[in-house]
Amino acid sequence: MDRLVSISKAAKVLGVSISTLRRWESTGKIKPENRSGGEHRRYDLSQIKSGSARLVDTCKTIAYARVSSRDQKKDLERQKELLELYCASQGWTFELLYDLGSGMNYYKKGLKRLLNEILAGKVNRLVLTHKDRLLRFGAELVFAICQAKEVEVVILNQGEEGRFEEELAKDVLEIITVFSARLYGSCSRKNQKLLEGMKKVIDDTTSS
Repeated sequence: MDRLVSISKAAKVLGVSISTLRRWESTGKIKPENRSGGEHRRYDLSQIKSGSARLVDTCKTIAYARVSSRDQKKDLERQKELLELYCASQGWTFELLYDLGSGMNYYKKGLKRLLNEILAGKVNRLVLTHKDRLLRFGAELVFAICQAKEVEVVILNQGEEGRFEEELAKDVLEIITVFSARLYGSCSRKNQKLLEGMKKVIDDTTSS
């Protein structure tokens, strides 16, 4: 006789959230065997295991890492290792995406792919080391999209990120560099003086 399990057990076997399992049920991808005379879902464990590869292929876990500049490559590797270890410890099949660029840049390759996958309904879970790794400003909008698409968001570090002020200052400097170059020309004395002044402010801020 096939073993019937609860919705929480079925979700654990598949490595997905309960809300994803409910969505699959509503679209006919998976069906409970009985309701135990009520609203409690029961699923055929052998049926779940046999169809799990097909279901999980359509909805995957994506781990995303980002740093602002090339001198932070060690931090990027640390993020990637942490994400890989955590996802593996949970038994999740996952894909790792990452970017090297400003948190104010919405056009990074990894971020664009992540958003396209979420909007296409191909993502079940998003894993981050910290919410600011996604975007400096605008992360809440992405989280709202995740909620609408029933994507579970897992943030490993819920506290304040220690290097926030330093990275924010670098992002601001990048914006000023772009605009001042457009206004004065990238090689102008006025532009160079402005950038030197900003760098001094950043150094004073991050060293205090």
